[in-house]
Amino acid sequence: MAETKRGTDWRAWQESWDRQQEWYMPDREERLRVMLDMVEAVVGPEPRVLDLACGTGSITDRLLRRFPGATSTGVDLDPALLTIARGYFDGDARVSFVTADLKDPDWPALLPYESYDAVLTATALHWFHSEPLTTLYGQIAGLVRTGGVFMNADRMIDLTTPGINAAERAHRHAGMDRAKRDGVLDWAQWWDLAAKDPELAGPTAERFEIYGEHADGDMPSEEWHARTLREAGFGEARTVWSSPSDALVLALK
Repeated sequence: MAETKRGTDWRAWQESWDRQQEWYMPDREERLRVMLDMVEAVVGPEPRVLDLACGTGSITDRLLRRFPGATSTGVDLDPALLTIARGYFDGDARVSFVTADLKDPDWPALLPYESYDAVLTATALHWFHSEPLTTLYGQIAGLVRTGGVFMNADRMIDLTTPGINAAERAHRHAGMDRAKRDGVLDWAQWWDLAAKDPELAGPTAERFEIYGEHADGDMPSEEWHARTLREAGFGEARTVWSSPSDALVLALK
């Protein structure tokens, strides 16, 4: 599953992406563990999952290792990260991938199923401004079955606590600086490596044409996410895990 005939080690790229993301979020594994805990608690150990803005399939990878009876549809627009995901999961019948722009109002029509037990996403929707994210939440509400769950793990900033925010950011960045001196790759360095890989050079150039350098979206508070999800049609929504810089908001249909 990890290698193609041409020798590209997709497992190594998957792990490299994980390490780069952990540089920004040292507690990344903890929040993904809690996400899967809540999947099991709400919909059981054999869910049909939509991995939203799936990237390399980090959520799907952990989902299937923990719940072998689960199935996953990964949806993303990034051609480079989807190349890694498709290479890594090649031959696994439990997984499928869809190339779609979540800002396109018709993207749900591209999915193989009309509904899902769980829709999961992490470190992705901060690319959205609040208005299109509100629209997206309405679409997600239409995809989650009654009794199903949506979870979003991401940066969620409370602007009413600027002193706390500044202290947390300074502390977090000091740790990142120490890790960087030890050789950890940051976002730009990781993409520089991808651009030099024969299998990823083309998709990487394409993804920068689509996205540019990085997100320019909003990072509203946990309270905003919970309220907006309830307004979108979920019966309940609240934070189920948080760190000083990130949160996991769960919405129950």
